[in-house]
Amino acid sequence: MFYHVKELQFNARVSKPDPKFARLLLEQFGGANGELKAAMQYFVQAFSVKNPYPDKYDLLMDIATEEFSHLEIVGATIQMLLSGVNGELKNASDESEIMKLLDGQEAKEDFIHEAIINPHFGVLTGGGPALTDSNGIPWTAAYVTANGDLTVDLRSNIASESRAKIVYEYLMKFTDDEYVKETLRFLMTREIAHYQMFEAALATIQPNFPPGILQGDPRYSNTYYNMSSGQDATGPWNQGISTQLGETWQYIEDPLQQVLETEGLTNLAPTGTDRTQKTIKELEKELSKLRSEEIISATAEIDQQWSTYDKFGGIATEL
Repeated sequence: MFYHVKELQFNARVSKPDPKFARLLLEQFGGANGELKAAMQYFVQAFSVKNPYPDKYDLLMDIATEEFSHLEIVGATIQMLLSGVNGELKNASDESEIMKLLDGQEAKEDFIHEAIINPHFGVLTGGGPALTDSNGIPWTAAYVTANGDLTVDLRSNIASESRAKIVYEYLMKFTDDEYVKETLRFLMTREIAHYQMFEAALATIQPNFPPGILQGDPRYSNTYYNMSSGQDATGPWNQGISTQLGETWQYIEDPLQQVLETEGLTNLAPTGTDRTQKTIKELEKELSKLRSEEIISATAEIDQQWSTYDKFGGIATEL
């Protein structure tokens, strides 16, 4: 159940109309890294985790709903940035406010250029935001990623929050309106908060690496191939201990030689790791049972009644 409160989560304000920045801000309204994408992604992901991970269901639904709040903030800001513009476009008088805003031939040509790049925004939306990106490309469900494995989805969400954060950071460079910057800074900061929430949630699922069930072949999971010549570099990604599996990186200086000597890597023995084909098979068996129970739980008969409607307003006990 959604309950809409007409007050914005954040007090969005603008100091003056700015149709050009309004167009840029569409990127966070209907773009690939925008608020609608985030809201729908977390909303869709939540359904399959309600029974196996009720705490993560709560997290995803809470953040998805907050993302709708952010979509409302972005839409309201776009609307305020367009204040008076659409109506004045219908005013034939050269003394109209839009003509004053576009004072000078260069400014008028810039406005025409913007209209050519994204004509729907200026002509068909009636002076309001549209579910497109800044170039008029319609929003699509293809932006949404939901893989049905919570460890994969949470990593996707961390990446989504990272991309959204950097878009807000870039957008702030294109406006000198302090009120608008204040709003963008709030939205950017919430991306940082959500990143940490998803990261913390992922850490509570153990084991969570590698994503999925099947484990990597120990012959290849810690080899680094020097596949480009010149200015070679070393770091924790190719020397020392690997971050997740705790294996010792094997730096292959001449990948071609190794391929030839091992008949296409088929005769390669595991090196720098305690993992064996036997141990990974045992782990895969354990994880298969665990993840299978999660899927069965997600589609169990309990779903025939989704809610229990606890009249006391507490956490309802599942049937």
